[in-house]
Amino acid sequence: MEPATAESKIEIEEKTSTPTVNLALDTVKIGKQALVFVSTRQSAEKSAEEIAHHLKLADSKLADVADEALHALSRPTKQCERLARCIKGGAAFHHSGLTSKQRQLIEDNFRSGVIKIICCTPTLAMGVDLPAYRAVIRDLKRFSDRSGYGYGGSNWIPVLEYMQMTGRAGRPRFDTEGQAILVAGTESEEEELTERYVHGEPEDIFSKLAVEPVLRTYLLSLIATSIVGNRQEVMGFFSRTFWSHQYKDFIQLEKILDKMLFLLEEWEFVRSGGNGSEFTSAADVKSGALKPTLLGTRVAQLYLDPLTAHEIILGLRNAAAKKVTTEPAQFQLLQLISSTLEMRPLLKVKVRELEDFQAVLAEQGNMLLAEEPSMFEDGYDDFLASVKTAKFFDEWIDEKDEEYLLEKYGIRPGEVHAKLDNADWLLYSAAEIAKLMQMQQLLRHITKLRFRVKHGVKEELLPLLQLRGIGRVRARKLFSNRVKNIADVKAADVSTLTQILGSGKIAVDVKQQLGEKTEAVKEGKRKGQISLNDYGEA
Repeated sequence: MEPATAESKIEIEEKTSTPTVNLALDTVKIGKQALVFVSTRQSAEKSAEEIAHHLKLADSKLADVADEALHALSRPTKQCERLARCIKGGAAFHHSGLTSKQRQLIEDNFRSGVIKIICCTPTLAMGVDLPAYRAVIRDLKRFSDRSGYGYGGSNWIPVLEYMQMTGRAGRPRFDTEGQAILVAGTESEEEELTERYVHGEPEDIFSKLAVEPVLRTYLLSLIATSIVGNRQEVMGFFSRTFWSHQYKDFIQLEKILDKMLFLLEEWEFVRSGGNGSEFTSAADVKSGALKPTLLGTRVAQLYLDPLTAHEIILGLRNAAAKKVTTEPAQFQLLQLISSTLEMRPLLKVKVRELEDFQAVLAEQGNMLLAEEPSMFEDGYDDFLASVKTAKFFDEWIDEKDEEYLLEKYGIRPGEVHAKLDNADWLLYSAAEIAKLMQMQQLLRHITKLRFRVKHGVKEELLPLLQLRGIGRVRARKLFSNRVKNIADVKAADVSTLTQILGSGKIAVDVKQQLGEKTEAVKEGKRKGQISLNDYGEA
């Protein structure tokens, strides 16, 4: 996109002291829409709130969208309430802390023209086709913290990222032109931004195969799917990759691949010169054949980093050795999956929290399944972060809601559910590995824990969750009213279930699931009945 010339410069009325607000107001005034890119989630929320306050659009459609955003969760959080207020005014914020339902709602209503302005983090710049006439880029620096304790500085974003954001303006499907606007505070800053970004050259692109977790995963997959069958074929395959083209020094590349092959064999995912079993033919030995073991094949199918799988295996062996097979094993298992690369980014331990989580660590003693590093080693901070992340999961299955988790851990609902998805995958993988290792007792604990993490419940609610339409809130509501298992549900009449659940339709559906034919009754609330609204929607 060409920069504006002196003749093509546009005049923006300064209705407020904030340039991004003025640009947003002007965009709506000319009948267009805009994306406002900022660096943090907090900035996105604050900017959307300020723009909505000045826009003050009154539209019944906006009110309906706001209500839907508000009730995207069973119990609205402060973030949900803030988003709803913004949408009512015609603006919205968009970042990874929102639930997928809220993000989709915002994108759909921006496409339909109901929402006029979205204030967002750069994640919305990647592959999204939206009718934005303007892409307003307010922040071109991003805070970088390498210490993990909040100490760091601001660095310029890459030119490639800037180009991604500008590329959201004037999409061919919606407009014949678009405007990408960088916000500068001074003339000297304007000159620097023009030189660095408008006339800047994009950075080189590097192959992701150079990243060890990616290389390990792909190498095991190639062997497990028989795409490569010996060392020579491995080297031949990688010699034709973009990584090899960039690396140039193939002798060194071979050393890296040999190291990976050695690790895969040491971790018992691959056997060289064999067929993956105890029997090895003379022909296989001679050809230097590479064959996956049963464990290696399953790890490849699970799309796990082999290092993660190896750490899970060591953790399960530790559990067996320490006889960690009683119910308190839930925290140890949660910390084990939290220590994996797949769970990153972890919940960082702040300076003021150090003593609290070191106390949690001390309380666990030597029962944790992942190896604890010395507090003077580089990995100690990450280990402590894995303990905090495990504690977050532990509170989730103790039935703490999203608002509590937001207040205590600073983790937004969208991030909560992203973490839960990862935990579900890792616990499923751990269960599959436990099956192959024939650890039946641990397998039962892992399976139960996976179900609890998925639904966010204490163990006592598990029987009720077998019923379709009964989630953590409705299950707790039933349990609190002495309907504690399937037998109790069968014994309760539909009128009682209707009063407890607050919905005759759900009560009838529950009864029908148990093979009973019944009809809905008039809904009401009996004396002493706990209202469903006391818990939120299931």
